[in-house]
Amino acid sequence: MQQVLHYFLHFIFPSLVAFFFFRTEWLKIYLIFLLTMLVDLDHLLASPIFDSCRCSVGFHPLHSYAAIAVYVVLLYWPVTRIVAIGLLMHMATDQIDCFFNALKC
Repeated sequence: MQQVLHYFLHFIFPSLVAFFFFRTEWLKIYLIFLLTMLVDLDHLLASPIFDSCRCSVGFHPLHSYAAIAVYVVLLYWPVTRIVAIGLLMHMATDQIDCFFNALKC
């Protein structure tokens, strides 16, 4: 269930947000949302790279609370707003994973 929800929130939900809120440019917006998943490159800095019981929010540099605050500030400017929305949806998805991990680990 956790993996289904995780991948739904990473891939399907952003496409729905793009389609319903940015209908005229939904494909372009969706691709930008997908590109914001590059924020997961910071997982490569961790050892081990993957730990099923680790919460990425607050652990990895681009998933830190300071970084999330920057993503919120980026909502202010129209030129960075789409990227900020994508990053914040990503952080929310990873935070939901943390709740699941707290139950199983």
